[in-house]
Amino acid sequence: MAAGTVDRVGVVGAGIVGLAVARRLTELRPDLHVTVVDKEDDVAVHQTGHNSGVVHAGLYYAPGSLKARLCTRGRGLLRDFCADHGLAYDECGKLVIARRDEELPALREIERRATENGVPGLRWLPGEEIAQVEPEAVGVAALHSPHTAIVDFRAVARALAGDLRDKGHDVRLGFEVTAVLPQLGGGVVVSSGREAFAVDRLVVCAGLQADRVSRLVGDDAGPAIVPFRGEYHRLVPEREHLVRGLVYPVPDPRYPFLGVHFTRRVGGGVDVGPNAVLAFAREGYRRRDVRPAELLRTLTWPGMRPLARKHWRTGLAEFHGSLSRRVFLAAAREFVPTLSDDDVVPAPAGVRAQAVDRDGGLVDDFRVHRVGPVVTVRNAPSPAATSSLAIGEYVADRVLEPPAA
Repeated sequence: MAAGTVDRVGVVGAGIVGLAVARRLTELRPDLHVTVVDKEDDVAVHQTGHNSGVVHAGLYYAPGSLKARLCTRGRGLLRDFCADHGLAYDECGKLVIARRDEELPALREIERRATENGVPGLRWLPGEEIAQVEPEAVGVAALHSPHTAIVDFRAVARALAGDLRDKGHDVRLGFEVTAVLPQLGGGVVVSSGREAFAVDRLVVCAGLQADRVSRLVGDDAGPAIVPFRGEYHRLVPEREHLVRGLVYPVPDPRYPFLGVHFTRRVGGGVDVGPNAVLAFAREGYRRRDVRPAELLRTLTWPGMRPLARKHWRTGLAEFHGSLSRRVFLAAAREFVPTLSDDDVVPAPAGVRAQAVDRDGGLVDDFRVHRVGPVVTVRNAPSPAATSSLAIGEYVADRVLEPPAA
């Protein structure tokens, strides 16, 4: 192999983003051999597999940002991928509802962003017209995005993995990366402690473990991943008629979270949530999931003190909602008032890998670093699943660029 030649590429992380990057690499360079590794025994176990399933239309994102650009591009690519693979893609539509007059300026800002981002079919609805779309919903005004859709992102990830295997590439599960070492002559050796393989380029798409794995390749310590658990309830079957599609509040612009909302699932059922509470483990899907060493690393990250100082009241409110179904549902009841505490049962939670900078800032946009022959995806929160195939294009281009001298 000649110096500088790229014949083998590794991808750490078999979530939807890592698999999408691998797919795009094989499209750009059919001669490449790609190896995807993941510590779990299946693909899409964490953020992809706990995703709400919403294909975002691009309402919220700052025009010109990576999120805005890649969400718009990714939505179309994902729709076509689902059609080609026989996967369900349901444009059930979405309402974003202003509950009070003071939320109207924020809703107008969402309308402005959505218009600049080219969201198709967007309509402003005065309060009296909300019931035409969602008969049980109320508010002073709403935005209707009829082409917001729902899919099964785990099924998409499995289809991506299947395509890679069919083309002769490797998706190696149960492979936890413990070391990444420079290789004489270029490239790196990726090791699990029990086995290893060499590649010319490496991509880190490790989600909840993104900062930890990125440090193995010499990347910056920051931003650090702070895990936030998103808890859900699910409407009992006889009350699923409360919503036809997706019903969201106007989100608090201080945070990258969208507030407790109603999400219809492509496989059936309607979820109510999520909140956003600090998890005590990277993969802390339950309140009782506590890993002291991981929690200590989270709490001692320099950005945690300014983050807590600025947002402690909101954090306490989220914990209160976590402990009380009545409090949890109160926000949702503001725009679907017929919802009662007896209408829901607990549903599985997810954990969001929220990147936090040293100054306590919540990283909003996608963030990608380059360290020699390694590209690291350091922040890929929602709408990363929607954007995954476009993120794959963006990252793959950088993987194949020559490393900086």
